[in-house]
Amino acid sequence: MLAFVARRLLLMIPTLWIIATVTFFLIHAAPGGPFLAEKDIPKEAQAALNARYGLDQPLHVQYGRYLAGVARLDFGPSYKYPARQVREIILEALPVSLTLGGCALLVAVLIGVPLGVIAAARQNTAVDYAAMSVALLGVSIPNFVLGPLLVLTFSLSLFWFPPALWHGARYGVLPVITLSAIYTAYIARLTRGGMLDVLGQDYIRTARAKGLREWRVVFGHGLKPGILPVVSFLGPATAGIVTGAIAVEAIFAVPGLGSQLRSAAFNRDYTLVLGIVLFYALALMVLNLIVDVAYTRLDPRVQLG
Repeated sequence: MLAFVARRLLLMIPTLWIIATVTFFLIHAAPGGPFLAEKDIPKEAQAALNARYGLDQPLHVQYGRYLAGVARLDFGPSYKYPARQVREIILEALPVSLTLGGCALLVAVLIGVPLGVIAAARQNTAVDYAAMSVALLGVSIPNFVLGPLLVLTFSLSLFWFPPALWHGARYGVLPVITLSAIYTAYIARLTRGGMLDVLGQDYIRTARAKGLREWRVVFGHGLKPGILPVVSFLGPATAGIVTGAIAVEAIFAVPGLGSQLRSAAFNRDYTLVLGIVLFYALALMVLNLIVDVAYTRLDPRVQLG
């Protein structure tokens, strides 16, 4: 286990370097620059700004200096907010995005797994068809469509929840529902499929033949192996929630990392874009590592290689 974790951690270093390199040259290749405003500023002032931030240097020099800073965990100042460091902006927005993504993933698991288990236990009944119809509906509606529909219904018509911003628990209800809907549906379908495979095994029939109650057979003997597909899906689901949060944060004006990344991309804030992208990449790799380790704990047949 320790050797596997150490090897994966070491592999993160070249992966992060590749991501940093590709992102660096892509953002610099985009038209415009951090100091090109709608109203032109004097060329002397623009030259002074470029010299101050090193943007007048050749691209390979800027690249080398940036990598040296990243190695020290120093992403430099933001071009849009010159008085603030990129690290400060990330740490300020991180709790919001972490709360939104964590709640969305928790809701998806807490609703999706029971829904899939109930559908599998009542296979080919009205309960099964209703549960899978709800799951199909969740898969079919993207979050950039579901979000405005929820705002129109529950904010502008029924006045139950605030339509935007992030100032308390009530402000997070609609963003969390929007972000978790599609993953709730996927988890429900995966749980149903996994449970159906497990409930047809010989040891399940043996447990039933011994006279065990159905709920004990399902939850005591079938649930742990039945949710293995869900555990495998949690890695990609986490990545999807992270990227999907960018659109959801834009819809609901949530001041998280997604909003900061979108604003930085529009403003050509090179350092902030690179810092957030690298942070996202590192977080996703760590989460995938945790999922892989957890999978081996649930299924002893799987060995780390």
